[in-house]
Amino acid sequence: MLNDPIADMLTRIRNAQKALHKDVQFPASRMTESIAAILKDYGFVSDVAREDSNIRVVLKYLSSKGAISGSRRLSKPGLRIYVGAKEIPAVQNGLGIAILSTPKGVLEGRSARSENVGGELLCEVW
Repeated sequence: MLNDPIADMLTRIRNAQKALHKDVQFPASRMTESIAAILKDYGFVSDVAREDSNIRVVLKYLSSKGAISGSRRLSKPGLRIYVGAKEIPAVQNGLGIAILSTPKGVLEGRSARSENVGGELLCEVW
């Protein structure tokens, strides 16, 4: 069993991009599936598909460099980070996204701010 499936997902995506793999798989959960869908919606990955108990993500490359130039896990199992709607950070001066777990589901930072909801700050991707 994984202690932190979100960190595992981000690490697998980062390692697969550095190795120039076409796609990557990781164990499925509702949380990781929601995060992967947000990454697809914002153009960081090409496709997301659920296959049995795994999620398959097709990676996106721009001139042999990964579309995701960096990611960081913020709220960890040992230290949770909660923010209000007005405290949601801008990532890389607006070039990246913050992903939050809110009462309205897993949302990207700008969406959460526009709906005026805060929550647990899961990760940043840029």
